[in-house]
Amino acid sequence: MHIVCSDLEGVWVPEVWINVAKKTGIEKLKLTTRDIKDYDELMIYRLKILKEHNLKIKDIQNVIETIEPLEGALDMLRWLKEVTRLIVVSDTFVEFAEPLMRKLERPTLFCHNLNIDDEGNIYGYTLRQKDPKKKVIQSLKSLNYHVIAFGDSYNDVSMLKEADSAILFRPPQNVIDDFPEFPVVKEYAELKKMLQQIMNH
Repeated sequence: MHIVCSDLEGVWVPEVWINVAKKTGIEKLKLTTRDIKDYDELMIYRLKILKEHNLKIKDIQNVIETIEPLEGALDMLRWLKEVTRLIVVSDTFVEFAEPLMRKLERPTLFCHNLNIDDEGNIYGYTLRQKDPKKKVIQSLKSLNYHVIAFGDSYNDVSMLKEADSAILFRPPQNVIDDFPEFPVVKEYAELKKMLQQIMNH
């Protein structure tokens, strides 16, 4: 029995932090897990910038409300739900994800939580567990699922390595170069074809 695990940003929706950077004009917020391999290092850097610019949770949520799914994402998600089970495994946060999940017709999402004070300042975050993407795959495999995973960034690699079948979807060249063992697809049609081949094998 198959189950599919995917990343969120860069796969189904545009990168949240890049959109925040564009809307606020803060160039430093454009860095993502495609650029910085260490997630904690990246988040500490982001929180420092939010504090410097006095950006609050509502400011970011307002930007997220304007983000639409990538072209073709909804059709792909609907197809996946028809043919198998899907879990979106993301390093985003519950407090960010609500508008995105609504627009994606609410796939199951595993992610983290932000620490927010009474004034709406984001002062920290709580990871669901250490190396959560890998742990999700391990748990599903323990339930006798054949796990297929796809993502686009460094923070997806532990998930991809642990999965029975793995695909890089629209990754940047640096990720392709660093992990040549994974097949690469750029379009949903290619992704669908590869998933069908795996599931029918």
